Amino acid sequence: MTSPRRAAARRDRAARALAVVTATALMSTACGGGASGDGAWTVTLAIRADPGSLSPLGTVNSTALMMNRFAYATLVRAAADGSTTAGAAESWSVRDGRVRFVLRPGLTCEDGGPLTASDVAAGYNHVADPANQSPLLGLAVPADAGAKASADDATRTVTVTTSGSAPFLVEMARLLPLVCRKSLGDPSRLSRATAATGAYRLVEAVPGDHYTYVRRTPPAGTRPAPADAAGPEKLVFKVVADESTTANLLLGGQIDAGQVSGPDAERLLAAGVAWKGTRTPTGQLLFNESPARPTTAQAVRRALVGALDLKRLGSVATGGTGTPATNLGETPPTPCTGDTVTGNVAPHDPAKAEAELTGAGWRKNGGFWEKDGRTLSVTLVHPVIAGPQVSAAVELTVKEWNAFGVKATAKPIDGSGLLAVLTRGDWDVAWSPISVPLPDQLTRFFDGPPPPAGSNLGSVDNPEYRRLAAEAAARPGRDGCPLWDRADAALIRRTDVTPIVDSTVRTFGKGVRFEVDGGGIVPGSLRRG
Repeated sequence: MTSPRRAAARRDRAARALAVVTATALMSTACGGGASGDGAWTVTLAIRADPGSLSPLGTVNSTALMMNRFAYATLVRAAADGSTTAGAAESWSVRDGRVRFVLRPGLTCEDGGPLTASDVAAGYNHVADPANQSPLLGLAVPADAGAKASADDATRTVTVTTSGSAPFLVEMARLLPLVCRKSLGDPSRLSRATAATGAYRLVEAVPGDHYTYVRRTPPAGTRPAPADAAGPEKLVFKVVADESTTANLLLGGQIDAGQVSGPDAERLLAAGVAWKGTRTPTGQLLFNESPARPTTAQAVRRALVGALDLKRLGSVATGGTGTPATNLGETPPTPCTGDTVTGNVAPHDPAKAEAELTGAGWRKNGGFWEKDGRTLSVTLVHPVIAGPQVSAAVELTVKEWNAFGVKATAKPIDGSGLLAVLTRGDWDVAWSPISVPLPDQLTRFFDGPPPPAGSNLGSVDNPEYRRLAAEAAARPGRDGCPLWDRADAALIRRTDVTPIVDSTVRTFGKGVRFEVDGGGIVPGSLRRG
């Protein structure tokens, strides 16, 4: 029998996992590559909203995560192709559910003291302990694998062991900011300060306006991790709430780069401004398969998808700039890059969709499908915050379903209310892309108990997915990718979820060069030019 305390902890983990993955990023970046009053090369990064708390082990706000990447080292980093490269760890080895990281020599904390293996292990264990309620549990540290870290300072070695399945132990470490152990006594102190282990430290915080960081100058013989001697000497994160303003400032020469989409991006493209981009899920239909909903039947789900022109919907949702989805929501850089969508989505074929429903006992009556005296009706929930293009695509979806004979209604959800609606289960279909950095992090959303005990939003019960995911989880890292790809395809083929379209998030640049990934501008990549 599960104790009430353990059940509550499991519910808390589920809620935190939902918050991590379903939160919409309200962030844009802009870079001004000039000199400040003190002559230092300064890059100004515009953020759409204030990050709130910057506590590195206590936030998953997208803006805070982006800012913290500049201030805190991680053991490893992700290359553009999804492979793992060295960070604060110069090497690592994996064997039998155990990972050993060997730290680079000479790493330091913000106060100039050494960053030790014991510091790293203490931070890891802080997140792994559910009592600390870190939202990074399940994202940077496995939630249910009994992960624990130990240290050997003499050999600069951190050893992470697990008692359960954790196939991406190494890859997850790229999401864990490293802090010095002395900061763990009061993590809230870092809400508006840093205990930097990376290249930059915070020197000024004016909430709602700007945050200023300067490049660290560690003691002789030591270095921050990663070192970035060629990067800007100063970073200013400036709150610029309006995207059109960002575009205007860029074109006017007041800033040198910025993340811009929609019509404002067209202005920048027309002006010949160069850009870097990364893909992000924009259109995805999630189905509620609990017994009380009509979408519990696979025939209904397949008919609903077959009645839709997904290519047209994707074009509307992205203003014609999107690309067909090729995976279930693993955002780059991710280790598993196979196309799991092509050939697995129910094709656009209204006649076949009608045959699906007829074969399942549904009949047309007065232009609408009925069965056992019940009209086929569905509610499609969607987040208003996703923007007018997505809202237009949702309206088109409802229109096509009604023309097909399904009484469909769109239900827009304001702000962060979508999470509450999905958790309550009062919906049939959701336009709610789920995005994760690693494929095993999808299992919580498509297997196991539904809320409030778990995170299986649609009450999915797919035996083939469960089997393949279990086999994949027994293999470390990329070795399991072919099985993870087959597992994702099993969900799509059974119409438990239907990916539609991805958007390219563009960061335009003028006078400053950089690389981008799913977290924004890559620290260490900012250069003049």
